Amino acid sequence: MKTWLQVFGSSALLWSVVAAADVDIEAYGDAGVERLSAYLKIDTINPPGNETRGVEFLAAILDEAGIAYETAESAPGRGNLWARLPAGTSNPEPGVVLLHHIDVVPANRQYWSFDPLSGEVKDGWIYGRGAIDTKGLGIAQLQAFLALKESGIPLNRDVLLVATADEEAGGFFGAGWLIKERPEIFEDVGYVLNEGGSARVFGDTSAVMVEVTQKVPLWLRLTAYGQPGHGSAPRVETSVTRMVKALKRISETEFPVRVLEPVANMLEGIAPFQGEQDRQKFATIGHTPPGEDYLIELKLKNPGVHALLRNTCSITRLQGSSKINVIPAEVHAELDCRLLPDQNPEEFITELATIISDRQISIEKIMGFTPAVSTTDTPLYKAITRISAVAMDAQVIPTVAGGFTDSHFFRDLGITSYGYSPFAFTTAEFAGVHGNDERVSVKNIREGVRIYFELLQDFAGQ
Repeated sequence: MKTWLQVFGSSALLWSVVAAADVDIEAYGDAGVERLSAYLKIDTINPPGNETRGVEFLAAILDEAGIAYETAESAPGRGNLWARLPAGTSNPEPGVVLLHHIDVVPANRQYWSFDPLSGEVKDGWIYGRGAIDTKGLGIAQLQAFLALKESGIPLNRDVLLVATADEEAGGFFGAGWLIKERPEIFEDVGYVLNEGGSARVFGDTSAVMVEVTQKVPLWLRLTAYGQPGHGSAPRVETSVTRMVKALKRISETEFPVRVLEPVANMLEGIAPFQGEQDRQKFATIGHTPPGEDYLIELKLKNPGVHALLRNTCSITRLQGSSKINVIPAEVHAELDCRLLPDQNPEEFITELATIISDRQISIEKIMGFTPAVSTTDTPLYKAITRISAVAMDAQVIPTVAGGFTDSHFFRDLGITSYGYSPFAFTTAEFAGVHGNDERVSVKNIREGVRIYFELLQDFAGQ
């Protein structure tokens, strides 16, 4: 087969053809559809995870291809896998990791129109929990990895395939555990390609969104205290009424708008693809902060973009009395707060305590990560830009993610990490992530394998 390598000159765009070994990449794409279907049928819902089931599935494919790999469990059933295609030079460039997580979030069958673990292939779609997040991406990476091995192309850097546990619960049994317990895996690694970005379809055009940073998760547990008693004798104030008042204050608080440079760059980049009002607002948001009326409208129609402009807290869990007729001594609430990357978490907790304004309510940090930004001034980002222009006729836009991924573990080590996927999603299609009826198109898998393979040839080929 042939792949196009785009070379930038000072005044012109030059094209050259890079010959590769005879690899039937279409066959790898077709096999990717079958393998994703099988992968989706494997129950790796977290909790509890059981990612070792997924490791065994991936390991069998690598065995068939004759590729060495290693596995490790961070706890019983919490499996992780890694494999390596070594560089063919004595002085290699920094390696690149292809990362995906094996675990998936729960799915309520009552609200799905098909079995969440069906893996059914029908009418051009592959159905199942994890089709997008992230078993589909994992299969695209795997198939491109296998094709790269078969091609025999000499590599200028190591290419690693890594599949991990527990991302959906924070990654502490997966990527975080590997970095701590198996640090040798990532020696001489300079780059990670992970979830968090993809092409988005805007009418007849598309843009490739590459995640370079993300809002920082800060998960908090509130505990309100009060005098317990019998439900038949209501008290003036209880742990429950204290918590209700506190949560009302939190739910009604809109934290100040702060348009950070990465967010401004992202919105300015996608502005041409928006409707008239958003196009104007996004294009100028870096130097003309939006007014309150527009922010309310934005929150209603596009809460994901709105959340990138300020710190946020969602009330997600409540725990009260174990019996209906008992006023409890303690009640608990959990908050999913997401902070802008420049926000100091401890200062935010102090601010939240002021909003709650009740000394009988404590705030405990359940989980929190550090912020980090990956620069776009790298050979990998340039390669993504080249391949996106050729393979998808799409420009690349650096983006900020409202959610978190395992990329922060690697950014903390100084490893450049990008959220990148070769798939192109409409807004409706992408809504299946953590939602109902998650699915990915057969076309996305087939073309995604090809695009990923060409990216690896471009970036890792000598």
